[in-house]
Amino acid sequence: MRDVAGIAEALAGAESVCICSHVSPDGDTIGSALAMRLILQQMGRRSRLFCQDKVPDNLMFLPGAGEIRRPEENGDEKYDLFLSVDVSDIGRLGECEKLMSRCSRSAQIDHHGTNHAFAEVNSIDGNASATCVMILEQMKAMGVKLTPEIAQCLYAGISTDTGNFSFDCTDAEAFRAMGDLREAGLPLAEINMVLFREKSRPQLLLLGRAINGMRFEGKDGQIAVMTLTRKDFLECGARNEHADTIVNFGLETTGTRMAVLGREDEPGEIKFSLRAKSPERIDDVAQKLGGGGHPQACGATLMGTLDDTVPVVVAALAEKLEESI
Repeated sequence: MRDVAGIAEALAGAESVCICSHVSPDGDTIGSALAMRLILQQMGRRSRLFCQDKVPDNLMFLPGAGEIRRPEENGDEKYDLFLSVDVSDIGRLGECEKLMSRCSRSAQIDHHGTNHAFAEVNSIDGNASATCVMILEQMKAMGVKLTPEIAQCLYAGISTDTGNFSFDCTDAEAFRAMGDLREAGLPLAEINMVLFREKSRPQLLLLGRAINGMRFEGKDGQIAVMTLTRKDFLECGARNEHADTIVNFGLETTGTRMAVLGREDEPGEIKFSLRAKSPERIDDVAQKLGGGGHPQACGATLMGTLDDTVPVVVAALAEKLEESI
């Protein structure tokens, strides 16, 4: 349940705020954090931003993105409030979880239905299309002015989590939010080019390898399966973030209902991105594998090799498909 009043009270009572994003950050967690930083500036509050992992290159244009630090850079500084944004469970904080002990209170704003309310003040809505939509509602309730800079941050989150307004989660609230952002001076065409159309050379090379090795499994080949090794990343000059949207291409083949990308994140650690076409939902599959996320977009990390783990994930998706027939 959204707790707009509770979050407002927590922010009003904090002179200093520690804002944390989830590991392997995406547009929604980074956009939410940067928007909250600007909101707190208007309120005359001091804030610092943290994330365990590097901000993706295509989000570095956002106002304040260069100020996001790794948690170990905090030193001994303490805060009145710990605020996590778009973090579905405490494990997704990674090393940022340690910063909670440096804060007097904790709060969170999140739109994952699997969130178990790990903070003292919890504003959670599993039906919201993005956490940035909730941030917009929050700032309106608090009387904070929507500036062009805040609009850019919120657009990054809303547009990326809705698949540029194409996923089934895209509701009327998301479109109403877009109206507000445009009226606030959002440079739509310019930002849309950076977020969705421009791709770096390493990213394109990596995409080529994933698509070239794509295979189709499950009943009638309805599951698109792609894999990437550490060698693929090294030879393409690519980083982990360059693989973030590749799994979506698996759903663009006629006849597929699910897609999975397995990639070697670290030696012995395989990160899986799972996608499904509505009305299929696979968040329960991700949860059984120790992960989580949204009904049609989620993920999990398994220990082992690609040869060991990919069959396990594909089998779980195939079983889910059989259940829905």
